[in-house]
Amino acid sequence: MLKILLVFLVVFAFAQAASAQDKTVLVIHGGAGAPPRKSLTPLLEAQYHAALEQALKAGYKSLAKGNSLDAVESAIRVLEDSPLFNAGKGAVFNRDGRQELNASIMDGKTKKAGAVAGICRLKNPISAARLIMEKSEHVFMIGEGCERFCRDQGMELVSPLYFHADKAWLDLLNAEKKAKGKSSAKVSLDPAHFGTVGAVALDKDGDLAAGTSTGGITYVRPGRVGDSPIIGAGTYAENESCAVSCTGKGEFFIRFTVASDIAARMKYRGDTLKKATTDVLAGLPKLTGGTGGLIALDRQGNAAMVNNTSGMFRGTITQSGKIHVAIYE
Repeated sequence: MLKILLVFLVVFAFAQAASAQDKTVLVIHGGAGAPPRKSLTPLLEAQYHAALEQALKAGYKSLAKGNSLDAVESAIRVLEDSPLFNAGKGAVFNRDGRQELNASIMDGKTKKAGAVAGICRLKNPISAARLIMEKSEHVFMIGEGCERFCRDQGMELVSPLYFHADKAWLDLLNAEKKAKGKSSAKVSLDPAHFGTVGAVALDKDGDLAAGTSTGGITYVRPGRVGDSPIIGAGTYAENESCAVSCTGKGEFFIRFTVASDIAARMKYRGDTLKKATTDVLAGLPKLTGGTGGLIALDRQGNAAMVNNTSGMFRGTITQSGKIHVAIYE
């Protein structure tokens, strides 16, 4: 009987160790509102998968030698540098034919945060947001003043032309055609342009971090800011609950303070990560084409990736290095 008990304890301990080793340490998304599956060619789908995997590997590498903030920044920088996603290089254009970039980042250990909005000359908005968090007394900076501060801190400025992507420009031209003959107040925004990128990470010390970066919505009014740079709406992280990054119809994510609501449900009601994320997204107003999606991660390595759109570009990597990426599955 004693031998059986000892065997059971050894097996149980091994199972627990294996489970802990394989916990999720990094989750990313490349935006909800993916195009219908039939319109995505095998080549383009493969390119999206490759970009997501590259971002996960970059974040994982940063986790190995740094912390959760490093992982979030590294992963998002890869997505910002790709013209496939609506952030950084692939940002969409507003009604004036300009790009206005927004981003935020938050440290779950200290609850420090940084955010930028309305910038067009900083190559990686997520790095600018982190610079605001670490090198200024502020949380949120916008426009030219933000760019000037980052430049003075040594960050390189680029020409706004750097961000030009052919697909984003064609999307703008198509949106303008649809708007012809309509009142500007009645122009319908295409749900497929909900693209945003984000990441949440858990490091070896048990500290969480979250970040989000976006180019906004095609043909949106100049000066509009969505949820991505707003702490508690599009981004939130605290070690007591979870880290969250959102993507979707930003106005609703702002009004319903989606990211912080998920954390509060876990901290004060004891909801699981799965229940909190599912319930909060389900509680948003319903839109044709869906409202959006989000990713989240807790200190136990539990991950959530939920959306109510046609698809969401997303991926995870575990502590053992196992990668999973998906769009429609």
